Amino acid sequence: MASLIMRDVRKSFGQVHIIKGVDLDIRHGEFVVFVGPSGCGKSTLLRMIAGLEEITSGEMLIDDKVCNDIAPKDRGIAMVFQSYALYPHKSVYANMAFALEIAGFSKAEIADKVQKAAKILHIEHLLDRKPGQLSGGQRQRVAIGRAIVREPKIFLFDEPLSNLDAALRVSTRAEIAKLHEDLGSTMIYVTHDQVEAMTLADRIVVLEAGFVRQVGAPLELYHRPQNLFVAGFIGSPKMNFMTVQAKVIATGGITIESADVPAITIPVDSTGAVAGAEVTLGIRPEHIHLDDSTGVPVTVDFVERLGHQTIIQAKRSSDDTTLIAVLDGDVPVKAGQTTRFAFAASDCHLFNGEGNAFMRPPMAI
Repeated sequence: MASLIMRDVRKSFGQVHIIKGVDLDIRHGEFVVFVGPSGCGKSTLLRMIAGLEEITSGEMLIDDKVCNDIAPKDRGIAMVFQSYALYPHKSVYANMAFALEIAGFSKAEIADKVQKAAKILHIEHLLDRKPGQLSGGQRQRVAIGRAIVREPKIFLFDEPLSNLDAALRVSTRAEIAKLHEDLGSTMIYVTHDQVEAMTLADRIVVLEAGFVRQVGAPLELYHRPQNLFVAGFIGSPKMNFMTVQAKVIATGGITIESADVPAITIPVDSTGAVAGAEVTLGIRPEHIHLDDSTGVPVTVDFVERLGHQTIIQAKRSSDDTTLIAVLDGDVPVKAGQTTRFAFAASDCHLFNGEGNAFMRPPMAI
């Protein structure tokens, strides 16, 4: 296990700035997931940790030792890539053993390490096969096994499940979670898949355009996003947003209202709020219910029935923006119907003109 510290880490390619000053502390044995839209810098940041990209400025420390100029092979890091990158002419055993052979381990040591890794991953019966004889999930386990045999301080995963089908992603995700539990190693994982991030991470790092927008436990980011970007990125379907006006500012919250949103007091920290200012109301689709007498008037545009739940896309009557609700699977609703989207004040989020959240009360633990 190892800790990782970044201090104002930056990466530029000429005049193009990719990573724009990242400060981050990753603790021993922690499973941290980097998420963000394409081009936000998450894979570049991972490659900088591995030493595959040079750091333009700032410091990176592994176990309190500055590693900016340490070669990748000497950092005590193993990386699992999106592509399996297995040698097609070598057996599974030979693929897993190759790095150990290069490092000068004896045949007995190599055999012991490969057998132990194969047992952890339940691939002992595959050791004599070639990669072409394996399924995608099996090949990914071999790639992970190749990392395990090196006994690294830190495991790095760069979107390792993106080439797998939906069923394999679920099972392999569970295997990676079990691997972390068994090994207790520090793991850093890059993905664009929120489900992977929410289910695997001890903490999630949300990146946008080279900046860290928020770091926190999965449920903390879900319930208490610090800004509009995190609020809109975490959660699927994503959070609904509506422009409203702050009417009354009080210690216990902010009362908001608009032409089609009834007055409601949101229990948030009102520090910095200004009466009469425009603010953004956020409500997650799963926190909406239908009510013919109160709420935001909408016209149902599209209905997706998924069995256990129904997802409704509707047009807000006042400005034609799309709002989404996740309801019970058997809710009686159809396209073209007019109704109202209602929600509880305790489920609402509120953001100022700069996109920063008026913070909700701390989560009960």
